[in-house]
Amino acid sequence: MKKILISAAAILSALISGCASQPLSTFDIFHPQDLNGLVSSGQYVQKTDNFFVLNDSSLSMADTYLGAGYPAQPSPTKLSIEKEILNRINLTIPDLKLTSSIRSFGFGPCLDWGFTRLNQAPISYSKSAFGSGIDTLTCASGGTPMDSGIEGTSNDLSTTTGNIAVLILSDGEVDSAPVAEVKALKQKYGDRLCVYTVWVGNEQEKYGQTLLNQLSDMTICGFGTTAERISSPDGMTKFVQSVFLKGTTPPVADCSALDDDADGINNCKDKCLNTPKGAHVNQFGCWIVDVKFDNDKSSIKPQYYRELDNAVTVINQNPGVNIEVQGHTSSTGTVEYNQRLSERRALAVKNYLSRKSAHAGGTLTARGYGLTQPIDTNETEEGRANNRRVQLEVLQ
Repeated sequence: MKKILISAAAILSALISGCASQPLSTFDIFHPQDLNGLVSSGQYVQKTDNFFVLNDSSLSMADTYLGAGYPAQPSPTKLSIEKEILNRINLTIPDLKLTSSIRSFGFGPCLDWGFTRLNQAPISYSKSAFGSGIDTLTCASGGTPMDSGIEGTSNDLSTTTGNIAVLILSDGEVDSAPVAEVKALKQKYGDRLCVYTVWVGNEQEKYGQTLLNQLSDMTICGFGTTAERISSPDGMTKFVQSVFLKGTTPPVADCSALDDDADGINNCKDKCLNTPKGAHVNQFGCWIVDVKFDNDKSSIKPQYYRELDNAVTVINQNPGVNIEVQGHTSSTGTVEYNQRLSERRALAVKNYLSRKSAHAGGTLTARGYGLTQPIDTNETEEGRANNRRVQLEVLQ
């Protein structure tokens, strides 16, 4: 239900009711989560430089708050919930360099008979100073000229530099939707400005939440939430983190400076990143047994026994390792021919290793890949020679 600001009835109501102040509500002790560790570790950095609050201090905020998350004695008013939310935000904000301000809107004696009041002019943020600003929100009266409050906030922001977070707390029962004022605010401050809204209302006032969400969505970077959602330490932490901080992108490690498997080939060039310690690798970091076969043959010549015996030693020094002995060829010849040839050569090497008891609790299997997995070009003789290989692959 909209409230009329300047009618005689409204003025009379304000005179009769005074500031519609309520006994101070006593809330349960709030235990904030510490966000300073995320900042000091470099995981998060500050994204907001100015934090300006626009608080609804109209008469409807003197109504009892019926939502969950804020047990208090006596029953809390919506105004006392707003103040408690600001207090919890204040307790949760990490050590940041900010400019903060608090402005309220309503009408009557609670706002010095104006439609909006600058409760705390822009100052360097500190928890104690912001807490003093919260204490100036003493009562609620009159209509809900949120548009006047936004216009006042626009003027308050004129001397700021850096990014701006405007936080509006209200039940959304406004005299007129301040869409034009928020649009003008965004046009004036551009990408520097984000508007966040917290709905402090009861179930029968859900339409007010819709309006507040509309206002925050207009700035794209802002969002709307509710008093209940941010009532817990975890919910409040996520809210404060979203408003004031942003995650950093971890630096991308230089692969040329890394060698995860310690085979002497950096990660940029290594095509086989899990070779065991002591294995003989080629320029691509793959565990190769340098065995040359006669044309169309798969028998192993004695001069290559030493190379294979080294592979046996490596396998036995890495107990439990499962290894696939892979036969590979160049692209010379037919697919069928190369497939059969790769299978025979892989099996010959596997049988040699098995005879030498190269098991160490793991398994040895043989598989031919033919010409399907080249590690170099097949356009040159050197490249084709690199592709004709028996490779030992550690299976995960």
